[in-house]
Amino acid sequence: MTLKLFELVGTDASRPFSPFCWRIRMALAHKGLSADSIPWRFTEKSAIAPHGSDKVPVLLHRDTPVVDSWVIANYLEDAFPQAPSLFGGGGGRALMRMLNWWGDVVVVGGMFPLIVADIPAQLAPDDAAYFRASREARLGKPLEEVCATRDKGVIAFRKSLDPLRLTLKTQPYLGGAAPNYADYIVFGGFQWARVVSPFKLLEAGDPVYAWREKLLDAFDGMARQSPGFAV
Repeated sequence: MTLKLFELVGTDASRPFSPFCWRIRMALAHKGLSADSIPWRFTEKSAIAPHGSDKVPVLLHRDTPVVDSWVIANYLEDAFPQAPSLFGGGGGRALMRMLNWWGDVVVVGGMFPLIVADIPAQLAPDDAAYFRASREARLGKPLEEVCATRDKGVIAFRKSLDPLRLTLKTQPYLGGAAPNYADYIVFGGFQWARVVSPFKLLEAGDPVYAWREKLLDAFDGMARQSPGFAV
């Protein structure tokens, strides 16, 4: 078995920061699998173009490419059925498809305008220029202007997490007694934010904060050992 994973990094190759790559990092650990990490940067489109993608994660299994975090998670579940399940069966898989969208739209989409101006500092000049130009074109304003009201914006973001917060008041993980891919979908966003930004998204007394701390310590502290800010 040979697994390789293209992961987004900046100037520090030991600091992968894509929320979608972190979903797969956690999924691999959950399954007891390891993958050789291939550092990838925004301006290195040619490195993954032969694999049919222009963004990461891209997983190579015996050099066969699998693209998109949701597709990769399903592939891992089906290709390694004897390893611990990511979904807990067909019903869990179907429900997590909705949660995957919630993670994309509410979690990643909600924190993006709060941390986006901090990302260029993690990038080499060419990548920083590409990131700034592409994101400012998408947003229609400078990144610093996007983040200018984040002290107020974070209040609405925290409120949007109420479904997660209420769930964690009655069970330790979204997966129940133990984490599964539902947790990794949401955690990937928080790990991304922790790696790229010193802005504090969560208050220490929040059940979501306590849940994130447990996942930082999961798998022998794999996520916590990745360089990041003390948030």
